[in-house]
Amino acid sequence: MLSTIANQEAVYRLAYRAQHIALRVPLASIHRVLRAIGSQVRVTDGGARASMRRRFDDLLERDLDNVARGLYPASLLFDLPLAQHARRLPGLVAEVPRIMRRARRGDFSSLPEGEDLSRYPSYFRRAFHWQTDGYLSRHSAEIYELSVEFLFLGVADVMRRQVLAPLAEHLALPPAGQKRILDVACGAGATLRQLAHAWPEHSYHGLDLSPYYVQVARKRLRHVRELTLVAENAERMPYRDQYFDALTSVYLFHELPRDARRNVMREMFRVLKPGGMLVIEDSAQLSEAAEIAAYLEAFSSELHEPYYGSYVRDDLAVALQESGFHVERVEPCYVAKVITATKPHAAAAE
Repeated sequence: MLSTIANQEAVYRLAYRAQHIALRVPLASIHRVLRAIGSQVRVTDGGARASMRRRFDDLLERDLDNVARGLYPASLLFDLPLAQHARRLPGLVAEVPRIMRRARRGDFSSLPEGEDLSRYPSYFRRAFHWQTDGYLSRHSAEIYELSVEFLFLGVADVMRRQVLAPLAEHLALPPAGQKRILDVACGAGATLRQLAHAWPEHSYHGLDLSPYYVQVARKRLRHVRELTLVAENAERMPYRDQYFDALTSVYLFHELPRDARRNVMREMFRVLKPGGMLVIEDSAQLSEAAEIAAYLEAFSSELHEPYYGSYVRDDLAVALQESGFHVERVEPCYVAKVITATKPHAAAAE
């Protein structure tokens, strides 16, 4: 019996590695071509490049180990929405030259005509990543996840699901039963899809500032048994105090100004139950990833990320502690990091 289990694990480990080689090699080749014809910054720091390779390999090994530890199902390792990506690929291919032209012009203000921009905070009214329409169109929402997979050499979903590992341990704690889980800045639903795949019995909620991304998420997540999605600002969440058992947030804070980051953290603290868990994944920062500083600086200059320079120096763990959270751990995750924090039980009496 044990030998059978060991053999099964060896097979899926081999298949998993082969899958990522098959994704990484062509994507890396396309990256090199685009760098050759574009104006992207080229990182020449050999130490930083070696660190990136090591961090990439560490991420894949961590993903496999999480399955071996029973933190999430092995089926997630192969849960690639290939049919969805194939349908969106022509749209992404058409988008690349538009992005390059917009980047050369420095044009970050081309947003859909007729859109009521007054509904959104000023920091949101721009074409992040030089992408067409910013976050304010159905087109942008439908190709976003594929574009992020391309940017991160096929491991965007791998990085996202690292928020599941600490949650698995927390959700196993008493009391048993259905838990309410909120994904803050849920985008087109990629993180919620993985959460619901791993634990379909819980109640899922998503909040995002873009109504277009919420529309796409609602369509993609229609199979989730219990789900609510709202298009609202995370600085003013429409939920009562202490409503959620757990919160997640993936790739939000690097796109916010410093004050907005604090506002969102305070709201997270407010809506989370005492003893509840918050898991954030976002870009690496200089506080724990100085060895890849050259890549962090290149990212800031290549893509339209106006608040990224401030973000990489604004340690999220420190900001969370200042907001009342107890930070349990900070773990590297390729070009990102995962921060696990809890709301102290003493907060219930405040």
